[in-house]
Amino acid sequence: MDALRLEWADGAPRFRTSDVMERQGLVTTVSSPAGTAGVVGWVGSARDRRAGAHGLLDVFGRKGAVPPLPVGDYAAVLVCRDRILLLRDGQARIPLFFRVSGGLVNAVSTSARSLGNAKELDPRYFCRYLTGNMAQPHTDLTPFAGVHRVLGGEAVELSLTGQLRRRTPRPVRRTTDPPTPPADGPHPGEAAQQLRLALENAVGRRMGTTTACHVSGGTDSTSVALLAARLLAERRVGPGNLVLIAGRFSRGELAAEQPYLDIALEEIRRHTPAARPVVVDADDVADFDDFQHHAGDADEPSPHAFRAPFWSRLHSEAAELGCDTLLTGCGADPVADANPFHLHRLARTGRLRQMTQQARAWAVGSERGLRDIVHAYVVQPAFPLVAERFTAPVRGRTVLGGLGTFNRPPWLRSGFARAHGYRQAGIAESRFAFGHRPEQSLYDAANYVAAPDLLSWHRASRDGFFLSHPFLDPDVIATMSCLPAAVTFRPGRPKAVLRAAMAGLLPAPISDRVAKVPFDDLYARGLRTHGDELVSLCRSARHPLIAEMFDVETLCRAVREAQLGIGDAHAWDRLNSSLALVAWLERLERLERLEQPAPARPVRH
Repeated sequence: MDALRLEWADGAPRFRTSDVMERQGLVTTVSSPAGTAGVVGWVGSARDRRAGAHGLLDVFGRKGAVPPLPVGDYAAVLVCRDRILLLRDGQARIPLFFRVSGGLVNAVSTSARSLGNAKELDPRYFCRYLTGNMAQPHTDLTPFAGVHRVLGGEAVELSLTGQLRRRTPRPVRRTTDPPTPPADGPHPGEAAQQLRLALENAVGRRMGTTTACHVSGGTDSTSVALLAARLLAERRVGPGNLVLIAGRFSRGELAAEQPYLDIALEEIRRHTPAARPVVVDADDVADFDDFQHHAGDADEPSPHAFRAPFWSRLHSEAAELGCDTLLTGCGADPVADANPFHLHRLARTGRLRQMTQQARAWAVGSERGLRDIVHAYVVQPAFPLVAERFTAPVRGRTVLGGLGTFNRPPWLRSGFARAHGYRQAGIAESRFAFGHRPEQSLYDAANYVAAPDLLSWHRASRDGFFLSHPFLDPDVIATMSCLPAAVTFRPGRPKAVLRAAMAGLLPAPISDRVAKVPFDDLYARGLRTHGDELVSLCRSARHPLIAEMFDVETLCRAVREAQLGIGDAHAWDRLNSSLALVAWLERLERLERLEQPAPARPVRH
């Protein structure tokens, strides 16, 4: 989606933005003596996007200035008097790309496909894409040769003629100063207060004129919606409307969530009676519905394309009501819960007795074996590829059995993997996921695992809003990452700090629940319904890269095994990513021919 585009004509930059997205408020263009800024998304506050764009231009427009990045969900191009800056916030919700040719940057866009050539693909990208289980990309590579990604939290500086001067990772500026911890560390009550304040601020700055909140009846989404309702009721964010979007399942495993959803909606409306509940009947929705459309039409391959039918149903309802933002509870699982990789820190610092004691407590609290806990949070982070190599033969000889997060899936041809750096990609991905300090890398990777932002971006011009995730706010992450395990971990009570922070707001039935029904039923139903279509898609694929990359019959066997329930979440993630890639490649050439650029208007600077 080409929300903005920068090109050069006769050696001078020419800047255009999407007229449609400007009218929707998704793109903001401002000018000052310092230059011109085009911002996709929002900086500082979703409610006052022009002020945020002006603030960004004022700070970065000063000669030589490279300050910390402000909080927000944005991608921005600043055409200043002496340079051009390409910026993305640290959470990287909104994409931004640039194309290099002849040593110069000759185009910048929010669409990689509009910059790339469908006949010139980069096989290294596909190897990196097929490693890990990230929901969205986090590397410089794109599917198209010569097209590069501006990374999250990065400032790319160009000369006015397109010369690439530097790429600089920038820290994110916190909106509030971190509290000074007591000498003996924060107590549980103080930790809860800190999280409550950070989460309230994160919700508040994401609220617009008409805010939608996804509500499922779980602790996470209900907490976000309750805070939004309280902020409106107390008039702390200005006037606005609140829409509560939920999916209703009357049959299958997910029907058990309905009582919790009803309790959540009732409690939210008790605080803000004007809040409008919109409960969408989702009984006829299954994963992989219209898969070739959802996976094929995206700008890049999307691992979450299989779940797009459910999210699209909710998005459409929010769009009809004129919502300008949709808040979710995504990210709470890795961010707001106790950090299990604290065990790795104890092990590598030689505190083995303490590590063993805490690992036993984790095992009891999570109803898992001690060996599983130590393997998952101590051994695997230290030796991720080796651990997977030894585990794979133990788990059976099926295609999906033993398929971990980084090892080569059996359907990826070994020759292709060797030729295009799959092993190096796996090493790089494992370092990103675990790093030298896995307890910190958990928070760095959470941003790219937890949220279906590629789907949100693909639908944005149609819906008129982006998804936004308060639990992935930098202040919330910083607050939780500073808390010791002694405060965050309570055996048998996940997200103990969050529950304490929401005491008095969360209804007891929701606050006290320790497990939520997963979407496995939706996935199984999708495979039962569409398994034959997925196999046919793979076997009929004509893009030459698919046959070069995949052993198609092995991939089809993996689909059949998933239909039977063989494998686990890691294996299914790897399968979903590969199926999305097949659909994307099949649609690429046809879309390249048919797609016309959206109407755009020039911007004076």
